[in-house]
Amino acid sequence: MAVVGYAMKRITVLGATGSIGCSTADVMLRYPDKFSAFALVGHRNVSKMIELATELHPEWVVMTDSAAAKQLEGQLPAGVRLEKGMDAAIALSSATETDIVMAAMVGSAGLPATLAAVQAGKRVGLANKECLVTAGHIFMKAAALSEAEVVPVDSEHAALHQCMQGQDRGSVTGVTLTASGGPFRDRDPSTLSAVTPAEAVAHPNWDMGAKISIDSATMINKALELIEARWLFDLAPEKLSAIIHPESIVHAMVEYQDGSVLAQLAMPDMRMPIAYALQAEPRLSTGIAPLDLAQTGTLTFQAVDHQRFPAMRLVQHVLRGEDSLAIAFNAANEVANAAFREQRIGFMDIVKTVEQVLSKVENVPVGSLDEVWLHDGHARKMADEVMTV
Repeated sequence: MAVVGYAMKRITVLGATGSIGCSTADVMLRYPDKFSAFALVGHRNVSKMIELATELHPEWVVMTDSAAAKQLEGQLPAGVRLEKGMDAAIALSSATETDIVMAAMVGSAGLPATLAAVQAGKRVGLANKECLVTAGHIFMKAAALSEAEVVPVDSEHAALHQCMQGQDRGSVTGVTLTASGGPFRDRDPSTLSAVTPAEAVAHPNWDMGAKISIDSATMINKALELIEARWLFDLAPEKLSAIIHPESIVHAMVEYQDGSVLAQLAMPDMRMPIAYALQAEPRLSTGIAPLDLAQTGTLTFQAVDHQRFPAMRLVQHVLRGEDSLAIAFNAANEVANAAFREQRIGFMDIVKTVEQVLSKVENVPVGSLDEVWLHDGHARKMADEVMTV
């Protein structure tokens, strides 16, 4: 990996008001001599954007929601310019003034601006897994053509990235992503149909947004991460697996053909992979607690139960299929996840909806963003139809 160096780097943060965006701000504020904010992009959280703009004093603030942008007028610090809409986010992500883009928008909405950054040859800290799930072939091809550096920010993929540095990729025989198992890892599967949105959002390890928390509870989040790893590291589906690890200390493991297994361990804190994405060498102090294995005591692992987590069975079909299946998997889940939060369907209906959509869509390669949106829209419509039957 290229060394970022010591010159001041200007950062555009997509999804600035979310948890990853706020953790990015925390790391940046620790190193005001290394990082400055060029642009902060948010959606609707006006109060958090005001707070971040006051702390980081970016050149630009963008709210993709027009009403939120209107609310922000006159409330930003002097000198901070305000724009609205996704077109502004795309322009600032690819602007000459941007050195690094932290791509932390939630969902497929983050794809256009993140892809623009890649096409412009930026260093991209990728925290938006949907970019690779929905357009992995397009995304990684663009990165290769522009020589953009794509550094994963998901803790599991950041772990894989570190475990593969300086190693021959051809000697990798398997990679394993760890999963906390969410709030239902030990719950009787026969009772899961009665799960409420409040229960599903109550993650035992982290305080995340509702959508991501529910994805963790169904383990669709881990399924999406397996698809992401396939593209990030150019791995065959049969080399990809996941394991339940409740302590969330081991983030991923890479097995090599000589029998060696390299693992990356750290306290579960997103500031570590964020700092790694911003500057890998020399490593930055992040303020996270040191790992004390004696105090942790025991690290436990267990196989993924496909009865409890049917998404992990379903993703094996998606990994072996064409791009359209991954697009449908993600789109149908976004629709079903929202429907569950609105109490229109049950918890176990989320994955059932995704499975029904997958059984109906075409299994074909995708070569352009227009095709991505076509398949995405078709899958969303189909998910709505499935849920109303």
